[in-house]
Amino acid sequence: MGCTAVNRGFTLIEVMIVVAIIAILAAIAVPSYQSYVRRGQLQDAFSQMSSYQLKMEQSYQDNRNYGESTCRLSASSLQSNYFSFQCTLDSDAQGYTLAASGSGGLTSGYNYSVNESGTRKTTMYAGNVVTASCWLLRSASC
Repeated sequence: MGCTAVNRGFTLIEVMIVVAIIAILAAIAVPSYQSYVRRGQLQDAFSQMSSYQLKMEQSYQDNRNYGESTCRLSASSLQSNYFSFQCTLDSDAQGYTLAASGSGGLTSGYNYSVNESGTRKTTMYAGNVVTASCWLLRSASC
């Protein structure tokens, strides 16, 4: 009876091929996942600014102007882990602009604004200065 050697296991080349395939899949999956998470974080700013608009319009109906205290209080009441907000009144308190700036992480480099007439603007998208007349979410064009 002869002795036969049976090799069980993987060769180094087979292991390296598996590692290369995993690296390629990760290189594709991680940026896609980050984009997906970022879109969710951008929605946080959009919903906060939309609720802000309602508060400002209620104040305008009561006072016939937007008022500095309303602008300041409404902007400070907005809570977001991803954005910071700032309200600016026009000189006659008949208009305002709310700006949302990404506060770090995946939202850094994203700036949005809305005014009393509902005009939405994007001034920075993915770290690039843009002048879009909408809130950009997936691409650098409306």
